[in-house]
Amino acid sequence: MFLPSRIRRSAGGPFYGAGLGVLYNVRLHFAGAHPMNRALDHLYIFAMVFLTAYSQVVMRWQVGHAGNLPVGLPGKIQFVIGLLLNPWVISGIIATFFAGVSWMLALTKFQISYAYPFTSLVYMLVLASGVVFFRDGVNAGRLVGTAVVMAGVLIIARFG
Repeated sequence: MFLPSRIRRSAGGPFYGAGLGVLYNVRLHFAGAHPMNRALDHLYIFAMVFLTAYSQVVMRWQVGHAGNLPVGLPGKIQFVIGLLLNPWVISGIIATFFAGVSWMLALTKFQISYAYPFTSLVYMLVLASGVVFFRDGVNAGRLVGTAVVMAGVLIIARFG
């Protein structure tokens, strides 16, 4: 009753009567957007991916730079406070905040089932950054898994 008529028509049958009409065959009203606008809408997703990866890499860099975690509770508290006051860590926290904002904006443009798989691109960027900046090891399993994830994202982006 409270659903837009287009959704009510597409969500008929027992699903609608069971209150599941919203979950059945719903299309965002942005689906008919101009292709250029659609491409620009993807910037929200890619901003989230980049900002999240940046945050993770900066955190790893600064935590590694800070040294080992002290054993006692007072030392741990001082260690964490020192990290929280570090300008690089602050930039990572700010990046995480804006990644969340970008994600919210992306969700105004895309169905979550389409947008969410793109978050796996964060893993790929962090993996590559770990190899380049921190000399993290990569085995064949990680490379094959990353290729499979990338293929899945490409399939969703193309046919999603």
